Amino acid sequence: MSAMKPLLIELGTEELPVKALPGLAQAFFDGVLAGLDRRGVALDRTGAKPLYTPRRLAVALPAVAETQPEQKSEVLGPYLNVALDAEGQPTRALQGFAQKAGVEWTQLERTTDARGERFVHRAVKPGARTAELLADVLSEAVAAMPIPKPMRWGANDFGFARPVHWLVVLHGGDIVDVDLLGVRSDRMSRGHRFMFDRPVWFTSPLDYVESLRAAKVLVDPDERRARIRAEVERAAADAGGSARIDAGILEEVNGLVEWPKAILCGFPREFLAVPQEALIATMEANQKFFPVLDAEGRLSERFVGVANIESKDEDEVRKGYERVIRPRFADAKFFFDEDLKQGLSAMGEGLSSVTYQAKLGTIADKAARIARLAESIASGAGVDPALARRAALLSKNDLQSRMVGEFPELQGIAGRVYALHDAALADVGDAERFELAQALDEIYMPRHAGDGIAPSKLGQVLAIAERLDTLAGGFAAGLRPTGNKDPFALRRNALGLARTLLEGGHDLVLHELVERAVALQPVQAPDVGAYDITHFVYDRLRGYYADRGAAPQQFDAVLNAVHESLPDFDARVQAVREFVRLPEAEALAAANKRIRNILRKAEGEVASTVDASRFTEEAERDLARALAGAVADTDPLLDRRDYAAVLARLAQLRPVVDTFFDRVMVNVEDAAVRRNRLALLQQLADRLGSVAAIEHLSIAQGAQG
Repeated sequence: MSAMKPLLIELGTEELPVKALPGLAQAFFDGVLAGLDRRGVALDRTGAKPLYTPRRLAVALPAVAETQPEQKSEVLGPYLNVALDAEGQPTRALQGFAQKAGVEWTQLERTTDARGERFVHRAVKPGARTAELLADVLSEAVAAMPIPKPMRWGANDFGFARPVHWLVVLHGGDIVDVDLLGVRSDRMSRGHRFMFDRPVWFTSPLDYVESLRAAKVLVDPDERRARIRAEVERAAADAGGSARIDAGILEEVNGLVEWPKAILCGFPREFLAVPQEALIATMEANQKFFPVLDAEGRLSERFVGVANIESKDEDEVRKGYERVIRPRFADAKFFFDEDLKQGLSAMGEGLSSVTYQAKLGTIADKAARIARLAESIASGAGVDPALARRAALLSKNDLQSRMVGEFPELQGIAGRVYALHDAALADVGDAERFELAQALDEIYMPRHAGDGIAPSKLGQVLAIAERLDTLAGGFAAGLRPTGNKDPFALRRNALGLARTLLEGGHDLVLHELVERAVALQPVQAPDVGAYDITHFVYDRLRGYYADRGAAPQQFDAVLNAVHESLPDFDARVQAVREFVRLPEAEALAAANKRIRNILRKAEGEVASTVDASRFTEEAERDLARALAGAVADTDPLLDRRDYAAVLARLAQLRPVVDTFFDRVMVNVEDAAVRRNRLALLQQLADRLGSVAAIEHLSIAQGAQG
């Protein structure tokens, strides 16, 4: 086996795009490993992972073979009837094949396949040195990286995410000669731009991480991320609070620094009068700062910035951070104060001139449709219909606020805050006003994957109505998602609707809700109906249940049965998941599939009643008695939706069902007996399918009756 040596590749660049940085590093890492693997180069990747900072992408592997293994090749040649003439001499076809292989024809071997015997050229050559392969490996890895708009620099006719300034390629202690993106490989890297602005030389790949650490560069993103978190938490604790560390902001900061240093900063307390969500949004999205919360979880007047330097004058860095944030906060306070003067109710006056969608009218039209839907479903959800209607009519007003105009992510949040201050809502009691205000925020929940549904019943009613209108309108306007395009986020809205109905325990029939929403639309798509939208919503639930361990056939078994609501659907799915663990489940599912096949092929309409006097076999009498008992036992269980108990009771029918099919021929010549047996099977199928279409659970093909 070839000797193994550590391998280091570092590509040094100007500052890489922060949001793309982790993906670029992963792609570079994967590309290098894939290139080595394609060439059969043995390697040990124990502990290896993408290494990167804003100025470098690196791959460090603990052990990579010095050479490829022997390269074996096999090229198939002509069959004997084509390769040799009647005297056994080579034809031109065989001579040409041998010449191309570089050997005499007598040196060729023979092999046999389904068509007969043929010539074959087999060769073995020594593997190439890994050092000779790395130039191509790196070129392929770079070419495969996801760079949508490569930059060009100088007079080069090639591009990359950012201009490249250095390249390190070491195998063991030796430099591997590679020319890539206009730079030639060396053992020289560079340290921190400000704190160690001089070359860093590596004698071995094993020195890489430690040598850069000494040069004030943390090249391991996990180490750097942990340092940022610890620094930020320490600074917040010094201020007597705790840091709000958003995972996305943490990742962005991790892509901005090579040597993180947390700086505790502050702002005037007067800005805390502004909704804290606006201040947090400014700090996080615009400046990549970390807010500091007090003991009650409220925003304090402190925040933490992360510098890419240990400054000798930290106060100046702090002043700089505070200086950039104050104008943004001042703008937010101005917007807030002006919005309070106008009031939430008055903001709605302008919605009739704002287009929601060309075919669907204005935002005021949409709010009116949401209000009608919310009012119609409120009673069934235990909510005051008048309050639901009023909240729905106010739900879009904050779109006209200055605050949401500047901070779109505050839609709903601003509505909640402004509702609590709106003088026009003085006729609403304090408790109802608070409930209404909360619902204006909750209407958009769940906002993203992993977010919870609206906590209040009023918020859930608004969320249901909002999504029903969005889905019905989107389909009516011809905006159904195609491929990756989903301009109205209909997939997300469908899942949000389903989750709110299901997790909120709303015993409402989805298809009926969709029909109401479709009827309210100003346009109707001729080729799209409520059924299409309902099916679209259920499709979104496939992934939801898959994440919770339900198999696709279990989902389909319930989808193809009659169910009243999404909570009812969920109860049936859970029951099916319990049923499939029973030893009788598979055989009973297969039997039901067989029954369905028999009934589907029956001529004429199957009778609804069974005549016991026409039984001729003891097995059919036993089945009829057992089925009657099961029906009597499961009727009350179905009434109270104890579906698991229903299926467990039906599982007890397996022996008599098996015996019936072993001893009874259904499709006999006697028409009366045949019809009676079909009626018995219909009753059995109806009861077996009372919870789910359990035939979908069978892996068998189903026998013929």
